[in-house]
Amino acid sequence: MFNKKKNHDKEENIMDTENTSENATPENVENTDASTNETEQVSELSVEDKLKEEVQQLNDKYLRLYAEFDNYKRRTQKERVELLQTAGKDVIVSLLTVLDDFDRALKAMETATDIAPVKEGILLVSNKLKSTLAQKGLKDVESINQEFNTDFHEAITNIPAPTEDMKGKVIDEVEKGYTLNDNVIRFAKVVVGA
Repeated sequence: MFNKKKNHDKEENIMDTENTSENATPENVENTDASTNETEQVSELSVEDKLKEEVQQLNDKYLRLYAEFDNYKRRTQKERVELLQTAGKDVIVSLLTVLDDFDRALKAMETATDIAPVKEGILLVSNKLKSTLAQKGLKDVESINQEFNTDFHEAITNIPAPTEDMKGKVIDEVEKGYTLNDNVIRFAKVVVGA
């Protein structure tokens, strides 16, 4: 009987141990899961926080870049307007001396009795004007006795050619044509032989 009691006590201890280990294991597993969940939530929160910070940095970078580009647009637009307003300044400043010469010629014409000096003065002013414009890149288009070329000429009319070799060539020039730095700025208006 004594042996039976010992065996019975052992069985109860074993059962208690099993129950305790069964009960302990799920609690420990739950506690482990809970701590793992908390760690994951902390990790997830930190990942969310990191992503939020990254989004904030990218937004800040975008706003700075947009503001910089907007300032660039305004600055270049202002420079373009200033350039257009002062584009002809250099040419106009160089033509002021020619304008002064014309004023002097007009005053001299009022009191002049002889035409020859007036003609000579006007010719000098005209040459000065042409040389000033030539320095700025202006050239006149040679037209008379040249082949008709639509890149430089605008035909006003056709007339019968006086000779056979003048067919298709410019016979007369009604208005002179000009190029500025090898770009046509005004076509020569011409009469072409047919």
